[in-house]
Amino acid sequence: MLPRRFFDRIKHMEKESTQTVTVTGYSSGGEGIARLCDGRVVFIRGAARGDILEIKLNKLQSRSAQADIIRILTPSPNRVEPDCPVYPLCGGCDFRHVTYEEELQAKLWRVNDAMERIGGLSARVDSIIRTGQIGGYRNKTVLHSDGKSLGFYKAKSHEIVPIKKCALLKDDLNAALGNLSAQKPKHDITLRSGRNGLRPPLEEELDGLVFRVAGFFQINRDAALLLYNKAREYADLSKSDILVDLYCGVGSLTLYVGRDAGYAMGIEQNPDSVKAARVNARQNGYTHIEFISADAACWDANNLKPDCLIVDPPRKGLLKNTVAKILELSPKKIVYVSCDPATLARDIKALSGYTLADLSAVDMFPRTANIECCGLLRRG
Repeated sequence: MLPRRFFDRIKHMEKESTQTVTVTGYSSGGEGIARLCDGRVVFIRGAARGDILEIKLNKLQSRSAQADIIRILTPSPNRVEPDCPVYPLCGGCDFRHVTYEEELQAKLWRVNDAMERIGGLSARVDSIIRTGQIGGYRNKTVLHSDGKSLGFYKAKSHEIVPIKKCALLKDDLNAALGNLSAQKPKHDITLRSGRNGLRPPLEEELDGLVFRVAGFFQINRDAALLLYNKAREYADLSKSDILVDLYCGVGSLTLYVGRDAGYAMGIEQNPDSVKAARVNARQNGYTHIEFISADAACWDANNLKPDCLIVDPPRKGLLKNTVAKILELSPKKIVYVSCDPATLARDIKALSGYTLADLSAVDMFPRTANIECCGLLRRG
């Protein structure tokens, strides 16, 4: 048997070598995908579908690899010159090197591949719902400090890339960012903006409803409106219906959809968010909508039988005991809002007895690989 150092040497030689590849698609994280000469999949940040590249391998595994671009031998027709001076060093964006149309196509593939490969579903999304605004939409950002510079993390690193202006942020956040960068703060800073600027308490408005912003709130107000309209359409409630919203946060989606119901309840584990949700219900005049602080999987339904259930879980999706709780409640309809198509597809498969009736995708985060989905599940 050959010694281990022999194989380590071979791997080192592979890593040091360069190869020429053609990029054929994108990963869920927005990296370009190609095949090495030995058949392994290689992931290349900053690559565009159709590129012919000279690459250098930097991480090797048995079935895959990661690589850096050495030279673009033939650029893809989908490639554009990045409009940000720190891209792709900064990890905040994934698609500033391709056209927006190509980005949307990549997101379509991501959603549909997850539904078919993970969920075993035939449902497909034909187009991405979008606002048309690809910059200046973020109402929240976290700035990191190393004591010398203020900025965002480098891709797949905690190394800080100094930032004085970000194309994704709203104008008032960029103004604050410029002032803070000059001061060189010693700690991380969270900036958030609402319809009343950066003045607390922050408020946001959606279709005439005013929300106190505390805890989680969608970072793209205009895209959130598109998403909430789709959720409201799917719920299709009447005054004889009961709605329950799990993971309700500050109650924005509960109120937006629940105003059509006879009764609605929001469930949220964070007590501060529940307090804000109750304030939001009062200031919008909805006495038929209530909120409780509880875990999504083990709250006391007290014989409450929802006609429709909304779930908007974290990226990791539903826990098994939450799936069990949903099946116990057995609503006629489930409106599932998700920021990860993979966990959405997995959870749809786990919700036995329910069929995916319709699926939509909203571009909540332009120029990044992230995509928001909304699905309608029907019982039986």
